[in-house]
Amino acid sequence: MLIQFLAAAGVLAVLTVVPGPDMAVVTKRAVSSGWRDGLRTVGGITAGLLVWGVLAVAGLAAVLAASATAYTVVKLVGAAYLVFLGVQTLLRSRRTAAVTEATAAAAPVGNPWRTGLVSNLFNPKMAVFYTGLLPTLAPSGLSPHTGMALLVLVHAVLTAGWLGGYALLLAKARAVFEKPAVRRGMDRVTGVVLIGFGLKVATTQP
Repeated sequence: MLIQFLAAAGVLAVLTVVPGPDMAVVTKRAVSSGWRDGLRTVGGITAGLLVWGVLAVAGLAAVLAASATAYTVVKLVGAAYLVFLGVQTLLRSRRTAAVTEATAAAAPVGNPWRTGLVSNLFNPKMAVFYTGLLPTLAPSGLSPHTGMALLVLVHAVLTAGWLGGYALLLAKARAVFEKPAVRRGMDRVTGVVLIGFGLKVATTQP
């Protein structure tokens, strides 16, 4: 059972570090608002994972994954939210170098925890992942529900650790990102990436 658990944790670790919408959202917040907002965003993302985990263990995520209508609704809402974040970031990149740091800091950017939570909850691939792949990774020596719950916790810890470290790393380099030219370039790249992920989510199938 231990070998199965370690193998499952390894698979989850690989999937965690693969760049996706969550990483793009954390990049946006950590660069624009600093490490505190970056970590709050990570907290929201982790909370979203736990919600998906509870739904998966309860069997509700399977209903979403099996329902074409429900999947489409969640998919389109999630895609629209990512595109909105991307457009918001691109519009910010159009500010001139004359905009002061104080003015930029005063710009409303929304609650970072909620941003992380919503972006994760409206990623329908989480339903497919938690009901399709996760059960196959659960150690055979445990009951299905216990094994699933354990892997959900492992995934949440790995995600929080990975994205939290990433947010802190970005925040440490924030002095570089504060330079107007670098900030504009970073905002443009992040905005395009967010929009790209939004379009990808909108066009994916269960």
